[in-house]
Amino acid sequence: NVKLDNKLKNRQFKKESTDKKHRKEQKKLRAAIKDAALKTPLPLERYKKRPGVCKDEEEEEFVESLPMDMMDEDDLEQIKAMAQKPVEITRKGEQQGPESYEKKPRKMQLTEEKEVIHLLPIKDKIRGLIPQSMEKPEDEAVTGPALTPQEQLKLRTQKLTDRKLRIASLGSDILSDPTTNIKKLKELRAMLMETDPYVAVTVRKLVMVSLMEVFKDIVPSYRIRPLTETEKASKVKKETQQLREFEEGLVSQYKFYLENLEQTVKDWKQKKRKRSEAVSLQSYKGLAEVAIRCICELLVALPHFNFHNNIIVMVVPLMNDPVKRVSDMCCEAVKKLLKQDKQGQASLGTVKVISGLVKSRNYDVRPELLKVLLCLRIKEVEVKKDTDDTAPKKKFMNYKDKKKNLSRMQRKWKKAEEKLEKELLEAEASESKDKKLKLHTETLNIVFLIYFRILKKAQKSILLPSVLEGLAKFAHLINLEFFDDLLNVLQHLIQSGDLTYRESLHCIQTAFNILSGQGDVLNIDPLKFYTHLYKTLLKLNAGASNDDISIVLRCLDVMLTKRRKQVTLQRALAFVKRLSTLSLHTLPNATVGILASNRTLMHTFPKCDILLDNEAQGSGVFLPELDEPEYCNPQNTALWELHTLRRHYHPVVRRFATHLCAGAPSEGSGALIVQLLSTNSYCADIASRGSLELSTECCNRGQMIFTRFSTWRSRSVSLCGYHFAAEPLLLLDVSTSQ
Repeated sequence: NVKLDNKLKNRQFKKESTDKKHRKEQKKLRAAIKDAALKTPLPLERYKKRPGVCKDEEEEEFVESLPMDMMDEDDLEQIKAMAQKPVEITRKGEQQGPESYEKKPRKMQLTEEKEVIHLLPIKDKIRGLIPQSMEKPEDEAVTGPALTPQEQLKLRTQKLTDRKLRIASLGSDILSDPTTNIKKLKELRAMLMETDPYVAVTVRKLVMVSLMEVFKDIVPSYRIRPLTETEKASKVKKETQQLREFEEGLVSQYKFYLENLEQTVKDWKQKKRKRSEAVSLQSYKGLAEVAIRCICELLVALPHFNFHNNIIVMVVPLMNDPVKRVSDMCCEAVKKLLKQDKQGQASLGTVKVISGLVKSRNYDVRPELLKVLLCLRIKEVEVKKDTDDTAPKKKFMNYKDKKKNLSRMQRKWKKAEEKLEKELLEAEASESKDKKLKLHTETLNIVFLIYFRILKKAQKSILLPSVLEGLAKFAHLINLEFFDDLLNVLQHLIQSGDLTYRESLHCIQTAFNILSGQGDVLNIDPLKFYTHLYKTLLKLNAGASNDDISIVLRCLDVMLTKRRKQVTLQRALAFVKRLSTLSLHTLPNATVGILASNRTLMHTFPKCDILLDNEAQGSGVFLPELDEPEYCNPQNTALWELHTLRRHYHPVVRRFATHLCAGAPSEGSGALIVQLLSTNSYCADIASRGSLELSTECCNRGQMIFTRFSTWRSRSVSLCGYHFAAEPLLLLDVSTSQ
């Protein structure tokens, strides 16, 4: 308190002294102004007239007072004549006396004002701050003779060659000995500021790409951390100090290089022209594309090095860029990053940035942004465990256990063994499984957060297909507590009728992936999903660009084969019959996949062989137009479609149809050859290929010879009312007598 009072008193005293000084100055100023106003200027010397003297007498006295004896008569007469002359009148009618000259303005020589550069002022004890300035130097532009286009091209070629040689020389020196020549990296990076308008754009592009390749080669395989103050102060060997200088210079130049690339992209986006007039706005697009390509290359090539998260923050927003070329380039780079990421750190950072971008844009992003998430390498995550499982387990024996259970020699060997195990664990470079699972779990939680937000708030968004496709892939990893709500949402989406065919297939696949994983403990009968797929099977596109058949086959596998215990025989018979009907409409690649799926169903449900008989089982008539697989009486029909397919123009389709007509035996004359024994995954792969590729595959697997006649035209073969588009191929089967 005493200190505070003293401070307040000092401030008050200073204020009073300042005010007193100010009052004195004001008083002096007022006195000076008052004296100046009261003082009158002294008049000029005047001759007072004597009283009673006339004008003539005054002139005579004046003449008499002159020294006449010193003048000639001619001079005297001239003076008298001048005295008698009237006063000279000016143009404006004013007397040309001394006062008139004072009133006239002076003619001063006009000088051009020059630009002045203000410098830092100089402080003097007496005069205080003295401002300093200097004239701005004029740039004397030396304009030479104008060059012809041929001369300009020759000059540009010469300059460009010189710059290329300089870039190559610097890059070669850096790569030959990075530790010694790290300073040349700064010299190479300085060429990004090329100002010559003839070669500026080309040189900057070359320098960007060259620096990218140099960094990819010289960057170490570890992350460089900054040195602490203690490490900087400690004395080290010459080699260690040289390595530290190399690492420090490398990190700083890498940072500046990334900042230059980012600034180039920003200038293009904001349409700004910087770094002098060397680069036009039209050329910034090409520069920005090269910069983005370099950023994408570094994103994929150096995921372990410094500033990788900064690169992710730069690339992810560009995935949503309106320029398709830029967005595709960034999407491909992120896909490569996610596919090659084994540790999970880069995937987690990328997913976090994508989640923030989708939320900040209010889900108004391109679907490709979410399709990238399908490339995540996540196959297992952490599951909630019981307390017994989560309790820490003893890895090493304590001293009491050793003394109780082991002899002296055994304790000695045990100690050496434990020491060796600890050293091996410390030397192991690979990430531990627990850390990897933790990263994958956190990544997948963010992915599901993105999906669930879109399902809740933006169901009519263009992102819905990508969300459903992602849920179909990762549904088996969803937490059990979300199953009920998610199944209700999927069922509502299917019943709304707003989904496309592929989107509805993804909904069905997601639902059954949920029920086939952790959801198998739930007692749920997804009858509506079975009914929807059965009803929409005949809506499958039978054209050449048919990619939905692979999704249909995966749905059938997870709905019927993997849930064989929950599927009734009536449901299985109905799907086998509906698939056989569908096989008449599709191209050979899809038909082979459908027939292979039927073969799997006949093996899974052996009683399906009743469809190969003509006799009806039970009462009722088959109702093919009914959309309920349980009540369409499929046991009262037969697979007559197989006899039609036995005369198909494609040899693999004929072989499959003949095999199924024989009851799909595993051995004997009706069995398939080893090369055509396909699993479900192979069927989906076959179904997604083209017809010509399928023919080549069958040639390799079935030892068939194909002779192609390019002059044949496409023709259609009508079999039993169904049209088949024939290919320009003549297929000769050597293994049969046909």
